[in-house]
Amino acid sequence: MTFVRLLLMAGVCGTVALAQVAEIGAHGGVSLMRNNGIGSLFATSDAAARPDDTTIQDGWRLGFRLTLNNPNFFGHEFGYAYNRANWKIRITGEEAGSAVHQGFYNFLVYSAREGKPVRPFVTGGAGFNTYVFPGYSVSSGGGSTKFGVNAGGGVKFKISPMMLMRFDVRAYTTPKPFDLPGQRGWIRQIETSIGLSLAL
Repeated sequence: MTFVRLLLMAGVCGTVALAQVAEIGAHGGVSLMRNNGIGSLFATSDAAARPDDTTIQDGWRLGFRLTLNNPNFFGHEFGYAYNRANWKIRITGEEAGSAVHQGFYNFLVYSAREGKPVRPFVTGGAGFNTYVFPGYSVSSGGGSTKFGVNAGGGVKFKISPMMLMRFDVRAYTTPKPFDLPGQRGWIRQIETSIGLSLAL
């Protein structure tokens, strides 16, 4: 009897796995940084610092997403994005090259079933941003990782039986990095992107 139950469970699990539709794709776009003052590199106390002494500037992004959709209206998405977002120092007027590495998980809710040619969706999730100090890299220990949440939406268009084009707008919110004097609130990063995905 136990063996029969195991066979039935394996069959059900296999059916569910086959029902999943996977998408893998790349995207590119812009990252708009809001509430982007991260404090002062020179002040020694909050009283002596301004929140905008150092700011993280708007930049561009490139990334990848893996999406698993069920046959109806829901999906799960895992992704990574590299953001180029220079730092600007108010006192000197200088800008320094920097990066933000981003990883995330999102839950998607579609307004149309899997297989439809146009699928608008809303999404929410959690993840992390690793802000890299100018002149350093993540591998050299120059990063500050902050965990946060995101929400947004977009639309997917089927342009061939196996190819999708997608547009996304998302807002990511994380605490500010490096614990500099003068920090206030959380950074809000707005993603606007376009991408291509292969449906498997």
